[in-house]
Amino acid sequence: MQYGPAVRRRKLGAELRAMRTRLGLTSGEAATRVGWHQSKISRIETGSSGVKPGDVRRLLDAYDVQDAALRELLLVLAGSEDGGGRQNWWHAYRGVLPPTYRDFISLESQANRMRTLETSVVPGLLQTPEYARAVTRAAVGPAADAQLDALVNVRLARQDVLRADPPLELIAVLDEAVLHREVGGPEVMARQVVRLLDAARLPQVRLQVLPFAAGAHIGITGPFVIFSFPSTSDLDVVVLDHLTSSLYLERKEDLKAYTEAFNTLQFHALSPQESMDYLAALADGA
Repeated sequence: MQYGPAVRRRKLGAELRAMRTRLGLTSGEAATRVGWHQSKISRIETGSSGVKPGDVRRLLDAYDVQDAALRELLLVLAGSEDGGGRQNWWHAYRGVLPPTYRDFISLESQANRMRTLETSVVPGLLQTPEYARAVTRAAVGPAADAQLDALVNVRLARQDVLRADPPLELIAVLDEAVLHREVGGPEVMARQVVRLLDAARLPQVRLQVLPFAAGAHIGITGPFVIFSFPSTSDLDVVVLDHLTSSLYLERKEDLKAYTEAFNTLQFHALSPQESMDYLAALADGA
């Protein structure tokens, strides 16, 4: 049995290998410390096989890792349902959430910074309940009301990361088209614009509008998210969200390319203050 998606297994393995290397241990010596065969260490470090959260704890103890945040993050990557003892709320929705969406939420809950480009809809972390319902209904089609309710509840519950201590830092670039697509109708959009304006005033949120005047831009091929983590940049990941699945990009070349692309988009977008002025004008004219 494999635990967690491939991207998380590989990132977990790479971090465990780096820890072992910093201690000057061979894989055989590490295996001896925990009473395993050397081949198990190798499989874990290459990501070719999964590792149970309990085994990760044994390795972290063997490597004398004291950083609580790092321990919790690595346990989540291993598929732990409680990380460092905290209940992960999304497991209650296993029946309606596909694995890739659960993986996305778990990374979102552990990240300290999220950079996102949105070209079609408002980011999930900033949606009003009415907007979230309209988007979800469009995405899932004629789903049963109970399933629709559950998916909307999940989307709204995700927003708690912005109120956590410390909160997730959200840096969002919104194509201007997002603000003119009437998701749910004019009244829903009017309330959504006000919600965006309120969010833009939060210290943990940086919101920038990419105007139509910017023309064709580097993000025109589609939205993406870059997650960053507090303990190590080696765990950063790019997520490309599709209708039925998500693609996780972990290579350093990919991270560098998407980071540069995001920086370019920020440069061509309105400043945070200009974006707030733009949203305020939209709200006044609604």
